[in-house]
Amino acid sequence: MAAEKLKSEGKLAEAVAALEALAADEPEFALAYSAMSAWCTRLERHAEAVKHAKRVCELAPEDPFSFTALSVACMRAGMIPEAEDALARSRVLQG
Repeated sequence: MAAEKLKSEGKLAEAVAALEALAADEPEFALAYSAMSAWCTRLERHAEAVKHAKRVCELAPEDPFSFTALSVACMRAGMIPEAEDALARSRVLQG
């Protein structure tokens, strides 16, 4: 995958752009949004990270990890109540 190659070359912003193009073509590809969320967090583009993490939760609402990742993105964005809500949802899904 081109985005993964760019990331490994240290071109994180370009990797996110490559994933954005992929997600435009495959809007149901949750893994692309998950990677964009993580990589945007590393780039300190927190609003984008939260947006992408929310999309993952829409695409995989039964996966507790989706909500754990949303919690981390929200926490990094300073959205503490939202982070706590997402973490609570993750715990419910874990049973």
